[in-house]
Amino acid sequence: MTFSIAAAAKLAKQAAGGIATLNSERKNQLLLAIAEQLSLQQQQILVANDRDLAEAQKNQVDTSMQDRLRLTPERLQAIAQAVLEIAQQPDPVGAVSDVQQRPSGIRVGRMRIPLGVIAMIYEARPNVTIDAAALCLKAGNAVILRGGKEAIHSNMALAKCIHTALAELDLDPAIVTVVPDTDRKVMNELMTLNEQVDLIIPRGGEGLIRFVTDNSRIPVIQHFKGVCHLFVDQQADLSKALALLDNGKTQRTSVCNSLETLLVHEKVAAEFLPQVAALFAAKKVKVHACENSLGFFEDGILATEDDWHAEYLALEIAIRIVDGFDQAVEHIRQYGSGHTEVIVTQDYSAANEFIRVVDSAVVMANASSRFSDGGELGLGAEIGISTSKLHAYGPMGAESLTTQKFVVYGDGEVRGYGSI
Repeated sequence: MTFSIAAAAKLAKQAAGGIATLNSERKNQLLLAIAEQLSLQQQQILVANDRDLAEAQKNQVDTSMQDRLRLTPERLQAIAQAVLEIAQQPDPVGAVSDVQQRPSGIRVGRMRIPLGVIAMIYEARPNVTIDAAALCLKAGNAVILRGGKEAIHSNMALAKCIHTALAELDLDPAIVTVVPDTDRKVMNELMTLNEQVDLIIPRGGEGLIRFVTDNSRIPVIQHFKGVCHLFVDQQADLSKALALLDNGKTQRTSVCNSLETLLVHEKVAAEFLPQVAALFAAKKVKVHACENSLGFFEDGILATEDDWHAEYLALEIAIRIVDGFDQAVEHIRQYGSGHTEVIVTQDYSAANEFIRVVDSAVVMANASSRFSDGGELGLGAEIGISTSKLHAYGPMGAESLTTQKFVVYGDGEVRGYGSI
């Protein structure tokens, strides 16, 4: 039977009403059932993932994408744990806040409600299939998941876990649709279905996100890339700085919260950069250095303007010596992507000023950029990272997948006839 995205979207729209009114207990039961199925079906998922990996290697897919694609027992366990954490969180739906009495006598508040139907368009990231489904369900939304061809076998195996859980609780399977057809025509049609779909969240490379942004008739959450900076201030503890640099750059290079640029205050450069050079030589990190820092790196390459914009997603980094705090902030303003920025300093005032003036979704003092992740920030998981500020900013959890409506409590009050 030929898959129809238009028909699937209509069914999702119908199913959205059911999940929107589901109580917290039932939603949490569903999440617990999904986590259980991830454990019970682990072997089948890994076999499916092996098929995807073999195809990726055959097609010479780059190593960073292969890393995002790869599932292991440990990664599956982490995905299941994230679902459990989401289940344990307070239900955002139905919460009423900011209730205030008006001079007219009415009481006005705001209630959180689901967005409706959310579509995810993503590449070789099978974890998104579960993370997105779990967060959308927690927030009372139906979801359409369109993954890339590189992960199709993994995604369909994960979809089986979700639909087994839905069937166990006698819930409409159209609440979660995992698109089985990776033809680009399906994605293009999905982006036109503004009467059925309320929001699109793309996750992947900059090219994919720009394509969705340019072609969608539906509002899009944008996150083009993650050019994350580490600024080592003159008052930095250099041992902490080296550890944060090592973790942020070399632990996992394929993710958007890894470091891409190092900024070093000129007053600590002579002491710190030899340590950096030794670390990067040992870890085989390719260095693009400014004129003032190039001499510290035996195999360094002179940085160009393009390097300050670069999201390498590899063992590669750009390095610049700055003359102070203000120049570091100005560099970030000019070249940052609004994802994550870090200062290392023992100066409390400098740390707070950095947090205040740097306009980014996540700003840190003395912590690894790798903590810029929904799970690490207390969201259980993230459906994506918004750098566009509307309607969310930063890693998005369940609450970011809701909106608010005004609710009014009265006792027969009427508005005066003299009112405008």
